[in-house]
Amino acid sequence: MKLFLKHLVLCFAAVAATPLWAQHNDKPLRIVVPFATGGAQDVIARYLGAKLTDRLGQPVIVDNKAGAGGIVAADAVAKATDGATVLLATGGAVTIAPHPQARLPYDPAHELVPVALVADTPMTLSVRTESPYRTVADVLRDAKARPGQVTYASTGNGTVSHLTGALLAQAGGVDLLHVPYRGAAPAMTDLLGGQVATIVTSVASIEPMVASGKARVLGTFSRVSLPGMGSAPTIGEATGLPGMEVPVWVGVMAPARMPAASIEKLSAALMVVCNLPETKQRFAQLGAVNTCGGPAALGKVVTEDSQRWARVIKQGGIKVE
Repeated sequence: MKLFLKHLVLCFAAVAATPLWAQHNDKPLRIVVPFATGGAQDVIARYLGAKLTDRLGQPVIVDNKAGAGGIVAADAVAKATDGATVLLATGGAVTIAPHPQARLPYDPAHELVPVALVADTPMTLSVRTESPYRTVADVLRDAKARPGQVTYASTGNGTVSHLTGALLAQAGGVDLLHVPYRGAAPAMTDLLGGQVATIVTSVASIEPMVASGKARVLGTFSRVSLPGMGSAPTIGEATGLPGMEVPVWVGVMAPARMPAASIEKLSAALMVVCNLPETKQRFAQLGAVNTCGGPAALGKVVTEDSQRWARVIKQGGIKVE
């Protein structure tokens, strides 16, 4: 009997020492990233994976599935049945694609559930250093005087970059000419070359140009002014227009069929990692702000984001081929 009790105690101790994810799931966690390697979101996923490995008691695999604005990755996660696959989610495939797309291969509202809100990668309205525009008001004033002639570059048709510019134009009552590019790099090249007047792009994309003196940020689509953007105000401050805070959120979402216990444990682990001082520092290096929040916080952001882009897309008659 004493020997039996001794073994029983040892068993309980082993279970208690096992990280909670491993108690509920014996598979490695797979984080599917809807972008190619090397971008800010990919770096965020790999950072989270490295930090989660010890806390979950299982390896974490980062799986890049780029294509169709995130739809390929979101569809793969929505259909995953292993109970250990999640999506590093952004608005593209979750809150934007459902509106202009006639039909998606998945239903983000019912097949994906929020796990944690992780970061915000804010957008900016920027110009090249030689631009005559000194403020956001200058851009809007010129656009009113010359409807459809003041250009803004975006990182692609139907992207958050495109829609954020459309949001500003609609709120400001002006007609800005949208010029889509295949990513930030070619758009930045034409901005610096003077082929386009302004660009709506992320802090991460514009920061190197600001640091080298080649570009200026006129305003940020954020709640507060951002370090590294000079004295640039928020767009709301610069214009007095409501609704100009646009969180370009990064979060983790899981298939709706994932066990609730696994979601709960993963969410708790992500909150610990997200609140680490070194996480804040690492994200800042990527032009991101850590915005730690659980499933409810991410769910709220997703709902508000979806409603925002539905209005912008409908008002602008925006279509994505």
